[in-house]
Amino acid sequence: MRQGTLGVLAGGGPFPGQVADAAVSAGRKVFIIGFEGFADPAVIGGFPHRMVRLGAAGEMLRALRAHDCRDLVMVGPVRRPSLLTLRPDAEGMRLVGRIGRATLAGDDGLLAAVAAVLAEEGFSVVGAHEIIGEALGPAGLLAGPPPDSLAQADLARGVAVVRALGAVDVGQACVVQSGSVLAVEAIEGTDRMLARAGLLALAEPGGVLVKLVKPGQDRRADLPTIGPRTIEAAHAAGLRGVAFEAGGTLVADLPACVEAANRLGVFLLGLDADLLDGAAAPRMEGAAVPRMSGD
Repeated sequence: MRQGTLGVLAGGGPFPGQVADAAVSAGRKVFIIGFEGFADPAVIGGFPHRMVRLGAAGEMLRALRAHDCRDLVMVGPVRRPSLLTLRPDAEGMRLVGRIGRATLAGDDGLLAAVAAVLAEEGFSVVGAHEIIGEALGPAGLLAGPPPDSLAQADLARGVAVVRALGAVDVGQACVVQSGSVLAVEAIEGTDRMLARAGLLALAEPGGVLVKLVKPGQDRRADLPTIGPRTIEAAHAAGLRGVAFEAGGTLVADLPACVEAANRLGVFLLGLDADLLDGAAAPRMEGAAVPRMSGD
């Protein structure tokens, strides 16, 4: 990773601010490009930044170069627009032409192509986890009751489903209940998928949410992300557990996630390599539950 100002290409959510905080704490300057309609001004407002329309690639590149940005981080969700709504400027049209057929690919294929074009423009795209490694969720049972045998079977089913989805670059998550796949994540995102799953849920026991990195995914962008709102939404949908790929999922405010899961009786589980490699059930032995302040 080169030195110089870190450029943050910011979508929604809290992680653009967390990346900027971590970089500043490490002694680096930061400059944030906040994409209009996605980046939260309250999250990025405390740092040098400029709000830019998603299609205004020329303005974005000029601003990054003016602030001596060399390394770039792409972090935070951005819904993919159509070319009609994107309204690319002249530089944007040039970049779209260079990205080519990847604009019609899945999210990971498109992000990888964008990273390649940015590299050709003289930038180096790095992963958010390289800046805030502690934000990657750990393995083990972090909160809530241990999953029983039915939940463990649903977890294994969910892993198989999400891996199949990821292999064709579609989504990173699904909801499984008693072996039935209630919902899979597509372009709508996890929160809307959970809301849809809640409408389809069967009688108790509740299902599980599984969220994983896509097979072969470029980890410099679009890592799976969960936060306290994910726990709340899972509970509202009638689920009894949230599982994510340990070491490959960004967890926004882990203590708050743990607090919410314990309060709502929802298990929060970092899936280790055993389950992801086909084991029948996750290992629970010795799984440490982080202590909350005031315990």
